[in-house]
Amino acid sequence: MPKILVIEDEAAIRRVLVKILSEENDSYQLEEAEDGQKGLDMIKKNDYDLALCDIKMPKMDGVEVLQAARKIKPEIPFIMISGHGDLDTAVNTMRLGAFDYISKPPDLNRLLTTVRNALDKKELVIENKILKKKVSKTYEMIGESPEIAGIKDMIEKVAPTDARVLITGSNGTGKELVAHWIHEKSERHAGPFIEVNCAAIPSELIESELFGHVKGAFTSAVKDRAGKFETANKGTIFLDEIGDMSLSAQAKVLRALQENKISRVGSDKDISVDVRVVAATNKDLSKEIEEGRFREDLYHRLAVILIKVPSLNDRRNDIPLLIEHFSEKIGAEQGIAPKRFSAKALQLLKAYDWTGNIRELRNVVERLTILGNDEISEEDVKLFASK
Repeated sequence: MPKILVIEDEAAIRRVLVKILSEENDSYQLEEAEDGQKGLDMIKKNDYDLALCDIKMPKMDGVEVLQAARKIKPEIPFIMISGHGDLDTAVNTMRLGAFDYISKPPDLNRLLTTVRNALDKKELVIENKILKKKVSKTYEMIGESPEIAGIKDMIEKVAPTDARVLITGSNGTGKELVAHWIHEKSERHAGPFIEVNCAAIPSELIESELFGHVKGAFTSAVKDRAGKFETANKGTIFLDEIGDMSLSAQAKVLRALQENKISRVGSDKDISVDVRVVAATNKDLSKEIEEGRFREDLYHRLAVILIKVPSLNDRRNDIPLLIEHFSEKIGAEQGIAPKRFSAKALQLLKAYDWTGNIRELRNVVERLTILGNDEISEEDVKLFASK
């Protein structure tokens, strides 16, 4: 049920606006303010889906109300109400964040169309925020250890830039979470996040996967196809397990980083791309370089910022938090109540040698959630989580 605030010092205009809106949709909750200061006070105390605000008013004019409201509740769309002499000011308010403006006396169709569009936008903003929270929750980084705190601090500093990042660490440590958070907190967060597992793609197909191909470039190329670099334009491409990439593909990636251009397989045409590159590997790239399997010049292009993700064995104090997180998440997925873990069970799990890192811990928690008692005991751990 949309809640609309009408801020207008002329009582006759205010009554007309309220009458038009109430007749258009009797589900609208309409509230009135006779001056700018009262309107702002009402915005501070209440949540509104839309505000209609006159420009020239006593105590506080509409521009001041808009600017103040944008600071405290930026999600509220404002439709400015302008007299003939206020049109230039009304246009300027849109630069300050107003959704639109209408002139006095209000045209019925123009008013109703603008109100509907503004309410639709507000609903879309809310949906996007909910979706973003879900995405952020999915890739939440759990832990309070100094190692994780250091990574979070690094992400806060690095994410707003376009610096390339190389993430290192063993399998299952959560390198992809770091990559997601870098993107989520970057200026490119509204753009695509494209993930490429270089280890999972055959070497003869990796170039086509990354850079695309033209029809006839090879036997199965029946039509033109864009690659991941093109798809990631204006966003982030995450090259996971880049240490497994072929040398020929490495050369093309190097060119893309140097020139911000790529060419599809089978084509000589250059395509400009604007992509931030985040890479990850579980390999020792220094050793790979020494043995001729990885280009040193590419390494230096990728490793502008280095982030090393610790193994679970190096952050054991985070294990109880991770177990609680996984227990709640798995319980929700399986439709069962989250399991409690006894102090002795947690102590035993903290002492395990987690060679599979966080991925292994999640599997163990899922097994215990399904097979264990309501409170996971030390005996449950020994029975269902033993190596």
